[in-house]
Amino acid sequence: MSDLPTVRLERAVGDAMLEQWRYVHNVIIPADPLSLDAVRERGTRYRLENAYVGDVLVGCSTVRPPEGEDAVATVIARVLPAYRRRGYGTALYENGLAHARGLGAKVIETCVLAVNEDGLRFAGKQGFVEVERYVLDGENDEWVDLRLA
Repeated sequence: MSDLPTVRLERAVGDAMLEQWRYVHNVIIPADPLSLDAVRERGTRYRLENAYVGDVLVGCSTVRPPEGEDAVATVIARVLPAYRRRGYGTALYENGLAHARGLGAKVIETCVLAVNEDGLRFAGKQGFVEVERYVLDGENDEWVDLRLA
C-alpha cells in the first residue's frame, strides 16, 4: 500500500467543497439526490469531509454525532467507483470512526443503499453486520442499516 498516492482528507467547508461532497453523494446514492442547500444544512449537523488524491476528488464521508442513551454514531464512507479498492475508503472510514469515538460514540452504525454491493462488501470487511433492511415510505429503494460488531 506504500506505493499508493496519499489520500488527503479535508472538512467540507464553503460552497465549493460542499458541492464536491454533494457530487460524490449523488453519484453513490442516486436514490437520494441532494441539493446544495440540503448539503449546507447537513453540514451544520454532521461532519462532512472530502477525500483527494493530489487535486482529484475520490470520495467523501459523513459522521453523524452520537445520539441517545447508547451513544450511537453513524459513519459513512463513499468512494467514487473509479477509485475503489485502493484504500481510500478505509482512510475515510478510519478517520470518521476516530472522530465519532472522540465525540463519545459507544456504538457505530452505517447505512448503505442495498444495490451498492461494493459498499455492503466494504462494510462487512470493516466488521459491520446487517441489522435492518427497509424501504422508506413512498419510495422503492431498499436501504441496509449495519452495526459494527
